[in-house]
Amino acid sequence: MEPFDKIIEYLRQGRGGTLATIISRVGATPRDAGAKIFIGDDGSVYGSIGGGCVEAEVWQHARSVIRNQEPRRLSYAMSGKTVEDEGMICGGTVDLFLEPVTVKYKEIYESIFNCLSGRGTGILFTVTEGPCFKKSFFLEDGTVLGDIDLTDDAPKDFQKLVRDYPLRIRDGILIETVLPPARVYVYGGGHISQHISRMAKAVDFHVTVIDDREFFANRERFPEADEIVVEDFRDVFKKARPLCNDYAVIVTRGHKHDAVVLEEVLKEPPRYTGMIGSRRKVKILFDDLREKGFGDALLRTVHAPIGIDIGAETPQEISVSIIAELIKIRSDAA
Repeated sequence: MEPFDKIIEYLRQGRGGTLATIISRVGATPRDAGAKIFIGDDGSVYGSIGGGCVEAEVWQHARSVIRNQEPRRLSYAMSGKTVEDEGMICGGTVDLFLEPVTVKYKEIYESIFNCLSGRGTGILFTVTEGPCFKKSFFLEDGTVLGDIDLTDDAPKDFQKLVRDYPLRIRDGILIETVLPPARVYVYGGGHISQHISRMAKAVDFHVTVIDDREFFANRERFPEADEIVVEDFRDVFKKARPLCNDYAVIVTRGHKHDAVVLEEVLKEPPRYTGMIGSRRKVKILFDDLREKGFGDALLRTVHAPIGIDIGAETPQEISVSIIAELIKIRSDAA
């Protein structure tokens, strides 16, 4: 969500700033292409493009972008004396595009924010070369915002662009796919779930918490969750089922409920399914599912015991191991 939530906040106050985007990289760098940072007109910084020396350099150039209302491109090599002084050993090079954030494209920035809030998908076009700075935003419903003169059939290529080009530059135009955050469904509202929800939200997952007890699934216990559902674990799948790109984290209060959720989830498997529990418990549940016709190949996709093995014991540590696994799966799929 960040830095676009801050961009909207500034624009609604009649203010602006500079948005810097990594448009390409060579070698080892802290952040990949597409990473962004927003420098407000008061000098405040939101987001990250990795590396203090890089961000300090961008901050300096951002002042002139704000002042002159003109974009610029930068190339920064993470090597040499400056990097050595900062303690960085990446050794790569990043190309950045700095654009002035003004009310002119407020509607586009708001639409991007809406997509990142889970309300749609879009493709952003930004001119990065030449004297004229322009932007356009294509929404999945056919809405076109902005002022780039693109071909009439561009919206027809929407699904292909989303699928094939998360970020690319073509003819001096930066093309970025804007997608809602990955959704993680947390089944169970116990102590571990509270930590999972907070951590998942902090690393930009859309979080849905599900429990059959309102005493456990409520806004007081999960203030950061995007959705809280109080429903029987079997019945909830009639209303909300993880899709193929979603993540299911099964941490209910017992064997019986874990079995119900796992069986339902595997009927239409999402990108990730993880279940907490001992190896003995996992074996018992898997044996039962085999008797019901679930194949070994499908069962092998289940991360159980859940999480990366870091010797976790406390609810906080277990949650860290789970979130680390979710991040890895998300990164591998990018």
